[in-house]
Amino acid sequence: MSDLEGFGFVMPHWLYWGWLAVMPLIMIYLDRRSPESPSPVSEAEQNVEKLLLEEDPLEKFKDVSTPVTRVIDWISEHSGVFVAFWTVNAVCFYFFEVVMRYLFNMPTIWVHESSYLMLGMQYLMAGSYAMLHGAHVRVDVVYNKLPIRGRVGMDIFTSLFFFIFALALAGTSWTFFLDSFNMKETTVETWGIQYWPVKGMMFVGSSLILLAGISKLIKDIIVFIRLGQEARS
Repeated sequence: MSDLEGFGFVMPHWLYWGWLAVMPLIMIYLDRRSPESPSPVSEAEQNVEKLLLEEDPLEKFKDVSTPVTRVIDWISEHSGVFVAFWTVNAVCFYFFEVVMRYLFNMPTIWVHESSYLMLGMQYLMAGSYAMLHGAHVRVDVVYNKLPIRGRVGMDIFTSLFFFIFALALAGTSWTFFLDSFNMKETTVETWGIQYWPVKGMMFVGSSLILLAGISKLIKDIIVFIRLGQEARS
């Protein structure tokens, strides 16, 4: 008799990992199939863009890119969209848990674990998307007092510390992944799902963040040079 018998439906491990890989692709495909009607830019949106430009003059350089940065930014954008759809799974899983627990008195052994593993991977994988859209926290005490070119120069200088962190995170994550894969590590809960894919996502996420940092550094250097040229002209 299996240790999991008597717990009702228990999601197989292969189904969990396969669903996480395929489900976002299905959602993205359906989203692209839905008809979209182009909407004209409203006056309110134009005013918002003007306010953003007044508050941050660097907004006018937001479209600066090179072939390399466009490829990296595409990866960052779509990896963020991919893992964003995982949130739908958490809602469905917990709804299933509530129904089974309170209507049928059969609490699951896998919903909570599957959800926090999924959201943990989502957090790691979305780092490059957040960097692309400037959503990471920044201490602005000194930054906002600098001139425009000084801010870009500060970003270029502090990127040194970012790359130290990102490289250390990627290297450590790779070691964690190899150790976990070689020992066939599983979680300690009753469900006992494989743990090495989670640590593999740590490496993938840190690599994506590293790529996003390279893209940002290239664009910052271009903007820094352009601002210097504008100042001399």
